[in-house]
Amino acid sequence: MTNHYDVLGVSRGATGEEIKKAYRKLARKFHPDVNGGDDAQEKFKAVTHAYEVLSDPQKRRVYDTTGNENGSDNGAGGFAGQGFAFQDIFETFFGGGGGQGPEPRMRRGQDALINVRIDLKEAVFGVNKKIEVETAVVCPTCEGSCCRPGTHPTTCDVCGGRGQVQRPMRSILGQVMTMATCGSCQGFGTMIIDPCNECSGEGRIRSRRSLTIKVPAGVGTGTRIQLAGQGEAGPAGGPAGDLYVEMKVNNDPAFMREGDDLHATLSVSMTAAALGTGLNLATFDGEQEISIKPGTQAGEVITLRGLGVTHLRGYGRGDLRVHVHVETPTKLDAAQEELLKQLANLRGEEFTEGKLVTSGGMFARLRDKLGNL
Repeated sequence: MTNHYDVLGVSRGATGEEIKKAYRKLARKFHPDVNGGDDAQEKFKAVTHAYEVLSDPQKRRVYDTTGNENGSDNGAGGFAGQGFAFQDIFETFFGGGGGQGPEPRMRRGQDALINVRIDLKEAVFGVNKKIEVETAVVCPTCEGSCCRPGTHPTTCDVCGGRGQVQRPMRSILGQVMTMATCGSCQGFGTMIIDPCNECSGEGRIRSRRSLTIKVPAGVGTGTRIQLAGQGEAGPAGGPAGDLYVEMKVNNDPAFMREGDDLHATLSVSMTAAALGTGLNLATFDGEQEISIKPGTQAGEVITLRGLGVTHLRGYGRGDLRVHVHVETPTKLDAAQEELLKQLANLRGEEFTEGKLVTSGGMFARLRDKLGNL
């Protein structure tokens, strides 16, 4: 007696989907309309019968238990057995697309993506930005109907508006009627006899338009803003897709962004760092007074709270961190040189040798910073 699992080339533990996949592959291979071999028809009957048994849970249970189905060991049973899935064979050969009706001419448009550049200050506070977008828009002449004004689509006289036509096909089951897309109307069921001259029957044209978008505070390079319904208009007046605006933030000459903090470098003279002073620093929030304490060292950081970038999600802002750079004079006149010598003499530094700093100082601060990363 023929083993149905061997016929389909699957194991006894195969799932229903695996059995169905194996059947479709073999049915295509041995169908008499495809395979002209002498034994093709018999093999086709065998794989079909095997599938009839193994695709039915009840029949498969009986077959696994007794070795035959319903007391019969006829491995090449007919096609009229109870539970035979005719739909599977139709899907295998005819695509399973019959009776679905006409395709809609109107469809949703595609999404669009554009890049927009903004300045760092605009990213800090947000901005309303006017942009130019070139996309597909609904044709102003036909208003998406695809037809010349005053005309309308007509029902296809080949398929009668169904979008599909019946065609006879010879198979081992005899002559069957299959459904195929109508070649006259391409499945739409209607014909555009007199298309719009401006859009050539598409119902949409390419156009450049202006939009004003609200860029929220805190965006960064790579942030995307979604504008629903502002993308490409769909064919035949279909709804528009979405427009995605990807932000690119320009570098600023004075400030550098790190997360939601801003960093700046403030250059002060050697004497100002030694004696201390007050300075005005131009920030995105206007001038801010900076206090340079006496004895300020190069590399020290002065933090101005809440003057950084606005948090994109949540409340508040980051900080502005001002890095102090102490300028050492490179050219001295005779009087300046004499004064510095006197200062060095008073501080006992005229012959002081350099020494390694073992605690504190610039390298210790750098080490601590790296250790916290």
